[in-house]
Amino acid sequence: MSRIKHMIQSAVLACAKITATANGAGIDISAFAGDIKVTLDSSAGTGTTPTLDCKLEHSDDNSTFVAVVGGAFTQVTDAGPSYETLTLNADGLKKYIRGVDTITGTTPEFSRSLSFVGEKQYS
Repeated sequence: MSRIKHMIQSAVLACAKITATANGAGIDISAFAGDIKVTLDSSAGTGTTPTLDCKLEHSDDNSTFVAVVGGAFTQVTDAGPSYETLTLNADGLKKYIRGVDTITGTTPEFSRSLSFVGEKQYS
């Protein structure tokens, strides 16, 4: 029996042009088991000395979030685009995850998306 039907892809942070620091909404991942792959896809930044730091946070209650150990992506600058995937074990994460963008620079702008792929425990 094919396991591919249990694989789900979901946006953590929708594809968008961003210019400011912001937190994404929490996503319930309690139905997932084992490894999930979280991918940051970003253009190079524009503006003067732009930087984008993107990381994952998790929470038991979708209110109080803390950083996920090993959940930070390599900083994106104006040097070039970024495509990076982190593999995390959903069993070791809290019920909710969210993406966090921290942007610095003068008139910075990035186009980025943050998504994950994982396997649901039950079909």
